[in-house]
Amino acid sequence: MFIWLWAGLVLWGTLRACSSCYGLAWCCGELSGHVHLVMGWLGVNVCQLSFSLLVFFRFDFCAIDSEKRPSENLGQVLFGERIEPSPYKFEFKKKVDCKPVCTKSYNTNKPEDKAHLDFLKKGMLLNYQHHWIVDNMPVTWCYDVEDGQKFCNPGFPIGCYVTEAGRPKDACVVNSVKTFLLDNTFYVFNHVDITIHYHVVENEAAGARLVAAKMEPKSYKHTKVEAPDCAGGPMYLNNKFSGELKIGYTYSVQFVEDTHIRWASRWDYILESMPHTNIQWFSIMNSLVIVLFLSGMVAMIMLRTLHKDIARYNQMDSVEDAQEEFGWKLVHGDVFRPPRKGMLLSVFLGSGTQIFIMMFVTLFFACLGFLSPANRGALMTCAVVLWVLLGTPAGYVAARFYKSFGGEKWKTNVLLTCFLCPGVVFADFFVMNLILWGEGSSAAMPFGTLVAILALWFCISVPLTFIGAYFGFKKTGIEHPVRTNQIPRQIPEQSFYTRSLPGIVMGGILPFGCIFIQLFFILNSIWSHQMYYMFGFLFLVFIILVITCSEATILLCYFHLCAEDYHWQWRSFLTSGFTAVYFLVYAIHYFFSKLQITGLASTILYFGYTMIMALIFFLFTGTIGFFACFWFVTKIYSVVKVD
Repeated sequence: MFIWLWAGLVLWGTLRACSSCYGLAWCCGELSGHVHLVMGWLGVNVCQLSFSLLVFFRFDFCAIDSEKRPSENLGQVLFGERIEPSPYKFEFKKKVDCKPVCTKSYNTNKPEDKAHLDFLKKGMLLNYQHHWIVDNMPVTWCYDVEDGQKFCNPGFPIGCYVTEAGRPKDACVVNSVKTFLLDNTFYVFNHVDITIHYHVVENEAAGARLVAAKMEPKSYKHTKVEAPDCAGGPMYLNNKFSGELKIGYTYSVQFVEDTHIRWASRWDYILESMPHTNIQWFSIMNSLVIVLFLSGMVAMIMLRTLHKDIARYNQMDSVEDAQEEFGWKLVHGDVFRPPRKGMLLSVFLGSGTQIFIMMFVTLFFACLGFLSPANRGALMTCAVVLWVLLGTPAGYVAARFYKSFGGEKWKTNVLLTCFLCPGVVFADFFVMNLILWGEGSSAAMPFGTLVAILALWFCISVPLTFIGAYFGFKKTGIEHPVRTNQIPRQIPEQSFYTRSLPGIVMGGILPFGCIFIQLFFILNSIWSHQMYYMFGFLFLVFIILVITCSEATILLCYFHLCAEDYHWQWRSFLTSGFTAVYFLVYAIHYFFSKLQITGLASTILYFGYTMIMALIFFLFTGTIGFFACFWFVTKIYSVVKVD
């Protein structure tokens, strides 16, 4: 009945330094006294910027090389998750007190040992953290916060620091201040008290199930390193120390039966401790107010202004009345004129449609609970697989609109749909991967995985895109409700507010206002190792974003048509797509205000991955704006009489 523990190496300093962290991942099957339930596999959440294996060995923590590494799914590999075996082992229901793991000896007179200690100090100063997982659950460090609430952190620091002024930082504040009294001193957390909560399963062969795993980090300067007793003062380091130093790593384990927590709800205590719910509701209400405001504006235009315009136009009987036309009806002969760079616009629309469907289906499955944090790597795996399989609608939409724009280079169109936007993303990702390779990071994608992704792209996505393009070009072009004049109408001189650039810049403000709070939590989950689990909120905000992009673009499109500017195609795409620019600006603000990244490689990685997200968001929002405007323009010009 021996339960093996597996350690995953995660290096996370809340992206402070080279955004790395060290962590342990534990695994055990259902808890019982039977030998055949002793093993299981688990994964670790890691950010893309983690230099896990390299920094782990530089920290010189306890490790083991005799066990085989478990395999990860595609999503885990893309997120840089790596699992390594650990020397931590224990038996179910067998209490362990101060069991030694390993002892590390250092001599400050040796340059190599001094470098190890300096690196350990830097990790404590930058709040590098361990991350442990048991039975696919994070081992949490729960501590009291304000208002008597408990916060359960899925990681704990490798140590803490007290400044020269006697001010404790990070975990030294959470722990008892009386324990850490020395100024300008680093305290190593070399001991952990682990508490395993289990629930007895009745009428099942398996005896029990793990429902919670909690721990408390401690610092002990063991009086006898060879036979530790977890007694004495804290294990500390300071810049004045010289000579030999021994750090003994130990742990204690106890098991607690919990009859209240069921296995199906074992994640609740972690998720409920995160103080996000009230802010999420505020975000939803803020977004709903914006949507109601825009809906009122659009309704006023549709029901009052447009209704009056259409009624007046349809009542014109004489030639004199027809000559007095003004506003948006004057451009009926040019409104469906093919735009410039129609090839590029159609390719963007195809890729945007592919991304829109992928995001909708992924969030829908996440709302149903299939892509919860318990299913590690499932979110990214689902998104990648869906993107590969959605090549057909991308090719169809691109081909259909390119044909309606009067294009004839169908081969170029389908090739650009297959390779332009995905190629930019892959090139950016490949450059980031080269940097990770150069840094020796385990987050770097293996060469075999890169080949597998290229195979998915070229062997599945590209043929499906060709199939969609074939059906798109085979169908007749989109029929417009009015004919296009041979000679384009001259556009009158526009005022500052009706020019394209001010409208595009203003058009992205309201959609961004709907999502910026959710964006903060998403960036936290990506770069600060916080769990994002409220996919119901996210799906609702997704719907609100679609509505807001549509209404804002329709509103501005109507104003430009009334100013006799009929170039609406690119403007509608860029108006809502400009939300991605605000996203990029917010990501830059987040980088400087919330993160403490140092080093050129880490900075390049952050902005490289941010550019990928901004491009995807640009295509997504731009496609929404174009289709909304296309529906609006088609609708209003189909109900007026044109001679």
